[in-house]
Amino acid sequence: MASATKPKTSNGTAVTPDGTLGPRVKSLREAMDLSLRDLADRSGVSAPMLSQVERGDTSPTLAVAQKIAAGLDLTLSQLLRLDEDRHVVVVRAKGRRTRRRRGHVVEELTPPLPGQRADVSEHSLAPGAATGATDDPPVHEPGSRETAVVLDGTAELFIDGQRHELSEGDSVTFDADLPHHFENNSSSEARLIAVVAAGLRRG
Repeated sequence: MASATKPKTSNGTAVTPDGTLGPRVKSLREAMDLSLRDLADRSGVSAPMLSQVERGDTSPTLAVAQKIAAGLDLTLSQLLRLDEDRHVVVVRAKGRRTRRRRGHVVEELTPPLPGQRADVSEHSLAPGAATGATDDPPVHEPGSRETAVVLDGTAELFIDGQRHELSEGDSVTFDADLPHHFENNSSSEARLIAVVAAGLRRG
């Protein structure tokens, strides 16, 4: 009787010899709207190797898994779900995924879980900074809604050709699939919490 085919392993010890990492990598990559080539450029792992990992044909070594995690803006523990305890995932303050762009700092407060339908992030805007260019396309999937709360300072929301002034403690909810961005036109830093829920609006 023929034996079951096992995933091939590159040099070194496979981090997940059962091949379960592949679907997670694919789900996370697609959630970030990255192609295999995009992830290859970000991680330094070739597109063919990534494809083999996602299909479960190859189980990555620790070194390769670390590169893939970095390409997905994750730690290795987050990629392998070592920080998860059943249905509870703790994101430590020092472990937040952080992005910086022209005076705009974004810290992701929710873990990168496949299939997750809501994301919470904290935004810090330096004086004169904005969350995006005025001609940026919508960054959220159709039907998404966003609620933002101003924690400190003041901010202005520009959406669908309208401007809304927000002060400390104010909150706003809007259709996040419309072109929008926040600006800080004051002389002090502004901080906001944003919650984006996917696919809530119908019709």
